[in-house]
Amino acid sequence: MFREVNGLPGHVLVIHAVVVLVPLLALLTVAYGVLPRWRPRLDWAVLALAVVTPILAWVATESGEELEEVLESRGYPAEGLQKIHEHSEYGETLLWFTLGLAVVALLLVLSTKGYARIRDLPRWVPIALTAVAVVLAVFALVYVYLTGDSGAKTVWDGIV
Repeated sequence: MFREVNGLPGHVLVIHAVVVLVPLLALLTVAYGVLPRWRPRLDWAVLALAVVTPILAWVATESGEELEEVLESRGYPAEGLQKIHEHSEYGETLLWFTLGLAVVALLLVLSTKGYARIRDLPRWVPIALTAVAVVLAVFALVYVYLTGDSGAKTVWDGIV
């Protein structure tokens, strides 16, 4: 399912969305948390990104694993497969940070919306969620870089 789209490796197509949307989710979630005046303008974007971004990160991970299996079956050299495996590990970690950030983003938006049941929450909940979002955003950004850099090096060094 994730191997090819119109003859092109699916991984190559979806990673570009992940490279754009993960940093966007990170930045907008942090902005939503620290800039209360902007919340009415950012809430829809944060919610949409919190739903779409982890799905695309998962698709990128799955399609990358499919590509890795194809390369293994074609007998790629062990050194190249090791670099691809390292890239794969970064991608797996990125998926978990993205998923965590998305959950925190959803909780942050919900905790600030003023719904009847939510009004009873302590005032520190949005502050704590913002702090967690900042930490997860930093890790997500670091792993977007590490994953993208290791993947690009495997391509540009002629491994793939």
